[in-house]
Amino acid sequence: MSFFERYLTVWVLLCMVVGVMIGNFIPAIPEFLGQFEYAEISIPIAILIWVMIYPMMMKVNFQSVKNVSKDRKGLYITWVVNWLIKPFTMYGIAAFFFYVVFGNIIPTDLAKEYLAGAIILGAAPCTAMVFVWSHLTKGDPAYTVVQVATNDLIILLAYTPIVAFLLGVSGVTVPWNTLFLSIVLFVVVPLAAGVITRITMIKRKGLDHFENQFLPKFNNTTIGGLLLTLIIIFSFQGDIILDNTLHIVLIAIPLTIQTFFIFFIAYLAAKKLKIDHTIAAPAGMIGASNFFELSLAVAIALFGVTSPVALAVIVGVLVEVPVMLVLVKIANNTKHWFPSKEKLNS
Repeated sequence: MSFFERYLTVWVLLCMVVGVMIGNFIPAIPEFLGQFEYAEISIPIAILIWVMIYPMMMKVNFQSVKNVSKDRKGLYITWVVNWLIKPFTMYGIAAFFFYVVFGNIIPTDLAKEYLAGAIILGAAPCTAMVFVWSHLTKGDPAYTVVQVATNDLIILLAYTPIVAFLLGVSGVTVPWNTLFLSIVLFVVVPLAAGVITRITMIKRKGLDHFENQFLPKFNNTTIGGLLLTLIIIFSFQGDIILDNTLHIVLIAIPLTIQTFFIFFIAYLAAKKLKIDHTIAAPAGMIGASNFFELSLAVAIALFGVTSPVALAVIVGVLVEVPVMLVLVKIANNTKHWFPSKEKLNS
């Protein structure tokens, strides 16, 4: 894990402070940036989001899908947890806390928007940072690539209808064409660009050059793009944050509970099915963490930079790294729960 990745929560907090200060003391900056919009999408933020997502998409090797081992139980766990369980438990847990537990603190209209942010976040399983979590738990890198690659393919088909359905259930009306457009802009386009770049560079320079010389040039691009995006968003959100500081803590509670809950569903299912720890740990990590770059892009495209929906997604970014590091430690301390490879092969 790089220096920037390890202290991501610290950088997010600093970006929050810097952004809020800009919004309150230099309001001309967000006012100027706010002029550059198309179809209610901030052009500066859209560019930064592409900067975030494009390097990650270059890392996805869809050829690896062909090399899945005969034991596909790890893939089944990933698919079921990520797409049949996680979005719906996020909805249930977040709705319970925002409407019931915090019902006397958070106004109903605001709770609805926070719930929308949780839904958008919870429906997007991790596709990038999971490589870091897999590495820290000594996960099988080839199998992790397949888990991520298949998730990226499923996102193209499942993300839009799931988010639209759950937002509809929660009382938020979202035009399908707007949601579909956001997926095209922030998944399909960068994914196509990443695949084309990967194929072209490998063909010209070879796989070794691509993985060890070309990709490392983008190591800090995603994090840098994310931090710049957050500064801009926080500059727009300054008044909202200052007026609802307690809400940031309240939003973090159900998101944290959801993260632990989903991890243990996948992790214990893998234990029950006697899957090797090198596959079980990444399976748990993929479900627990989120594709927050995509979530942020969708939240901004649908509801705007200044919306409480975007704020809820940002809180997800804020809590993810420290929570995931705790889960990494749990996974590493429970390897004895799983059979060794020798026993699995005997």
